[in-house]
Amino acid sequence: MSGKLLSDDAVLEEISRLLSLRQRTLGNLAAIGYQKLAFGSVSDALRLLYAEQPDAEELEQMDLFMISDIRRNRDGMLEIKFFDRLKALEKLDAAAREDNAGVAGLMEAIGRGAQTVGGGDDD
Repeated sequence: MSGKLLSDDAVLEEISRLLSLRQRTLGNLAAIGYQKLAFGSVSDALRLLYAEQPDAEELEQMDLFMISDIRRNRDGMLEIKFFDRLKALEKLDAAAREDNAGVAGLMEAIGRGAQTVGGGDDD
């Protein structure tokens, strides 16, 4: 039975549509994460750095998304490493360029189609 479903064009088109939607969704989530890394605040991380003994509730309320690594050394000092903002900006820039290239390609294809339909006139 499942073999018949997978050979049905409508089923294959729906699977393709859902996979494409999933890909776009994941891409959008990644862009949101890179935006947060590039432009987000580190104030909660600094509060953590200077807090004596933060309790669990205090930690739950902190936005520590920007932190890539936390360590406490032998002396009890807290070491915090942050994600690289410049790399996040580079990823955002690359994604924007890719989107722009896709839009430019689409506009070019529309233009070629319009010329074909219009008889090739450039007026």
